[in-house]
Amino acid sequence: MDVLVSNLLMYGKTAEQGVLATLAALERERKRGETLTAEHRQRAYRAVRELLELATEYGFDENLWQNYLSYLLMMDENPFTLTAEKTGAGEGSVNTFVEQDFHIFRALFHYDFQPLETALGMNCFSVLTNYRALPKPAVRCYRAVSEKVKVLSRKLAAAESDAAFFATMSDFYRAYGVGKFGLNAAFRLEDDETKGTLLKAIRNMDAVQFSDLIGYETQKEELRKNTEAFLRGQRANNVLLYGDSGTGKSTSIKAVVNEYYKDGLRMIEIYKYQFRRLSEVLAEIKNRNYRFIIYMDDLSFEENESEYKFLKAVIEGGVETRPDNVLIYATSNRRHLIRESWRDRNDVEQDADIHHSDTMEEKLSLANRFGLSIGYYKPARRAYHEIVLALAERHGITLAEEELLRRADQFELRHGGVSGRTAQQFINAELGN
Repeated sequence: MDVLVSNLLMYGKTAEQGVLATLAALERERKRGETLTAEHRQRAYRAVRELLELATEYGFDENLWQNYLSYLLMMDENPFTLTAEKTGAGEGSVNTFVEQDFHIFRALFHYDFQPLETALGMNCFSVLTNYRALPKPAVRCYRAVSEKVKVLSRKLAAAESDAAFFATMSDFYRAYGVGKFGLNAAFRLEDDETKGTLLKAIRNMDAVQFSDLIGYETQKEELRKNTEAFLRGQRANNVLLYGDSGTGKSTSIKAVVNEYYKDGLRMIEIYKYQFRRLSEVLAEIKNRNYRFIIYMDDLSFEENESEYKFLKAVIEGGVETRPDNVLIYATSNRRHLIRESWRDRNDVEQDADIHHSDTMEEKLSLANRFGLSIGYYKPARRAYHEIVLALAERHGITLAEEELLRRADQFELRHGGVSGRTAQQFINAELGN
């Protein structure tokens, strides 16, 4: 193993740390004739724990060693994988180095751990190659990632030649991409700027679908049409979803990502205080073979806040234009996003601002930068009742309709009025009784 790993070229960075590096070092020491001690076993156990933690996080099963190697191949962003993501493998001298690396990985896939286990006095690796995971709820692992890893692992294990191994990986990169963007649907921006721009995957994203949002069919259809045009590479608009709280604005955007993830749609959630780093985010994603939605939830600004200027610059495009693979989807309870007071209406000097109406127009023009604005409003009582009845049926509540609606009306009087959110909270309360 040590010789194999040391000869990796294109995928060499993969071998510099983690489980693969630890095991390669142990094998190197064994082959040198060193007596493997308790300290060596501890190193091996740490590698096993790391492998088990990764398996738990992603929901790996069966042959964890092969799952792990597949995961490394899926995550390694190098010149070959980034090119294959866009255009496929193609022809080029780089393929010679890649073929060599895949020959090594194919050997690693079928590596015999028995000599190392004997030297260490342990059998962990034999267990890991025939592993049965405990059942996990969907929230504990991102199911799409888990399935991709396991399917790819089986195909690579079954590859009867280096050429078949190469073809399998090339097809995967072309179909799904590479790295965190290939595996995950949603991301958030890390707060620690010292690490540079770091987009961290959201692996417990709500699996909500459009069908879970009852009503608002016109709004959902508008959002779908705009998103589908965006995915086809056609003209599409930045979107502002505005209106009453609890009406399904955020749910709609999550549903969009879940529905179109398979088509290459990705979402990056960013908060108002992070707008200064928008240019860094765009620089990281502009050349990737995915379509990105920059998602801003509950967007609004107070009078003294100036972060909206960063957002306007991104929407309008400064010296560097916004990439074609990026749109901004935002939700807000305010139609105009920026708080306006009555004194803003006076075209006179206020706070030393001689041309105050120009300042007001600058503030209010932000919402107009969104080419598509979709309104979400509180439902009428009849619509509220329809939502309650539909949710009750979905969750198997058999209470008589008249009694159910009476309780629902009493509940909303104590919980902020009629809305889809109130209806869901009422159903949750009923299920908990």
